[in-house]
This record gives sequence, structure tokens and C-alpha cells, in this order.
Amino acid sequence: MHYRKCGDGPPVLLIHQSPRSSAEYETVMRQWGERFTCIAPDSPGFGQSDPLPVERPSTADYADAIIAFADAAGFRGIAAYGFHSGGIFLMNALRRYPEKFVALGVGGYPCFREDELADVGEDYLPPFAPKEFGEHLVWAWNRMLEQSWYFPWFKPENSRRLPNPHADPMALQNMVMDLLASGDSYRDGYRAALTAGFDVPAATASVPPAFLSSYHGDPMTAHMKRFPALPSGWTTQEQSDPPSHFAANADFLEKHPAPAFTPATDEDAGFLHVSAGGFDGLIHWQGAGKTLHLHAPGRSFDVLSASGRLKIDLPGHGLSDPWGGEPPVDYDAWQRVISVVCAHFNVENVESEPLPKGEPDLLYPDLNPDRFGGHLVKAWAIVRAAHVFEPWYATARDNAVSIDTAAMAADKLAREHLALIRSSAAKALHIARLSERMI
Repeated sequence: MHYRKCGDGPPVLLIHQSPRSSAEYETVMRQWGERFTCIAPDSPGFGQSDPLPVERPSTADYADAIIAFADAAGFRGIAAYGFHSGGIFLMNALRRYPEKFVALGVGGYPCFREDELADVGEDYLPPFAPKEFGEHLVWAWNRMLEQSWYFPWFKPENSRRLPNPHADPMALQNMVMDLLASGDSYRDGYRAALTAGFDVPAATASVPPAFLSSYHGDPMTAHMKRFPALPSGWTTQEQSDPPSHFAANADFLEKHPAPAFTPATDEDAGFLHVSAGGFDGLIHWQGAGKTLHLHAPGRSFDVLSASGRLKIDLPGHGLSDPWGGEPPVDYDAWQRVISVVCAHFNVENVESEPLPKGEPDLLYPDLNPDRFGGHLVKAWAIVRAAHVFEPWYATARDNAVSIDTAAMAADKLAREHLALIRSSAAKALHIARLSERMI
């Protein structure tokens, strides 16, 4: 289980919706971090967390995973917030393990009618896997785009229009990146939520306090009117917009603080804070050993085959933070970051993937999100062509390279594609490494 942590104060557990990851809460965590220690895991099969080892996991399976994570992390009482499916999983956990909870805030908890569930059905969850020529990217972008236009997303009908449609490329980018990371596991989280049933405890139940809320424009807001009598200490409220919604939930959770603790971490992976060379942020790392293995520009350590070595995502790559401004093109700045990592882990040797051949301006074209998701298809074409020609943009017989068919399998291309899309400093790193050679 991978999790994000931010802030200072009583601990609050945040569970994201499907098919997102804990990245969904980054803005909220920076705001709430002034009042709480926010701990937001990636649910199993989403973000960077491993999937559950069961076929077609249920709501109870996800709820049990939440409890297992909370126990492993060190929670001694859970104050939590969850949105949509995240709230559904938390509600199931609270109903079955009320002694584990201090308080619960839920955004957009559903109370579906049978006809509504039948209306959504399995059509909501088509299989999702990388396709050889990137067709899955067109579906992913437009599916996430149109879910803000009507509900469910696959029924474009006037009667199903939503009040706040948008086509914000950056908002879509974040959602699509999470969908690409989860792959076909996205169906498990959705299916579990849609088949959960109504888990709100009976009015007579002895349970911790809860705050069930939603905001204008959320399809689940209307469902609050369907709730039966709630347990003592449970309230509902509708807010005008998401900021008001999160503010109200923070106020509620602050009234019911959970005991403080120091969250547990693994010893073979994590994030190291580095302030050097003009970089001030987190470096993602994994592994151990006296040798540090560095990826090439536009890649990340999860596409490396090196074992028995320490690996990091360089700034502006993978899961590491980006540079605060324009990425530097002098290698000294990058070396300072690498040196801090080496000193921290007692590294003796540094190895680097070779640079790809070609001109940086051509190797790394603009991949900023556009309204139609064309950047995703462009990136897929790049990683595919790179296995056929060197440089990838020089489509000529003289530039042909030996084709490794196994390396062009769709799932392997998908990992390289995700790394390239995540890279905000690929061209700068390439130029910096070229300057290092000239010194």
C-alpha cells in the first residue's frame, strides 16, 4: 500500500474515489495539513498500491483493506473522510468495525434505487487494457471527459445531463493518469461500490458520529433525501461547491480528533526530501545497495530491469517532485541532487542508462495536455517508434534498429508511456547530460 502524508495535528485518514488515487487529495491535504496530519493511501489496485489477491473483490474486501492499512500504519482510532466509492468503503468498515473509528465524514454517499443500479450495470465497467496502437487512450480520455456531461457516462441523453460540464485538460489529465495507472483494476473498485448496498447503520446502532454531505452538481446530492433515520450523532448537509464541502468536513472532523501516532513506513521504498541544486522536494526511491542506478530522460525507475541496486526517479520524472521552476540544463544542479541521495544511502557507485540518440528538441516534443487528449496518443507513438528506429523520429532504413518483439508488448509500452507522460524535465536532463560529457 502506497500512501501520501501531509501536515501536522490529529491524524485523518482520506480514502479516494474510483478510479482515482490519493493524488486526488493533494490540494485538500495541503489545506487540511494546517489542522491535521493527513494520511491518504492508494486503495488496492489503484495508484501505486498492489491489487487485492481476490477475483472481483467486494466492498467488504476493500473495507477490510482499509482496516488492515490503518492497523499497519499505526492508527489507534480512525477519523476518516471518503468521497463516493471511498466513502462507501469507509461506511462498510465503520458498520462492521465501529470500535475502530472515532468519526467519519463522507461526501456523496449513494442510496441507489434498484432501477438506477440496473440502469448503470456492467456497461459502466468495460474491460480496460493497453492496446497495441494506443486505442485505449482515446477511450480513456473521452470517458473521463464525458462523465462530467451526463450520468452514466455512456448514455448521452438530454435527460441525463449534469449541471457542471467541463473540458478542463488539466483536470482530465489527473483523472486519466490515475486510470492508466490502475488499468483493469479500475473495474474492481467501481463494481464493489455499485454493488455495495446501503451500509448506513440502523438508527438504533451505537456507532461513532458521522457527517454525510454533498454539494450542488454532484449526482449523489439528491440521494441524501432518501436516507432513512440516522444513528444518534449523524447529520446530513448540502454545500454549494467543493471548497465549502471540504471546509465543512474539516470542521466536523476537528471536533472529533483521533489519537496522534507516527505512521509506519517500509524500509525498501519511499520518498526522501532533498534540497539541493535549486531543487526542493521529494525524491522517490526503491531498493538498496552500494550502486545507484539512474534512468534515462523521459523514463522512471519502474521501467528499469536493474535488480540489487538502489533506484530513484530523478526530479521531474516518475513520482518525484518537479523542479520548482524551469528544469536546469547544467548538470551540476542535477549532480547536487544525486549527491545528496548518494550520501543518504551510502552509495559508492552510480550507473546511468545511456542517452537515446537524437536532438533533444525532436526527442521530447510538447506533451502538455490538450483539449482532445492528443498528447496521449503522441506519447504512445513515440515510445512505440523508439523500439523500431533510432532516433525514434528518423523513420528511415539507415535508422532501423533490431526489433525486440517482447519489448513492444502493449503492457510494456504502457509502462514506458506512463513514464514519458509523467516527465516534465526530460529535455532538460538530456541537455544537462550532454553538457556533462563535454566538460
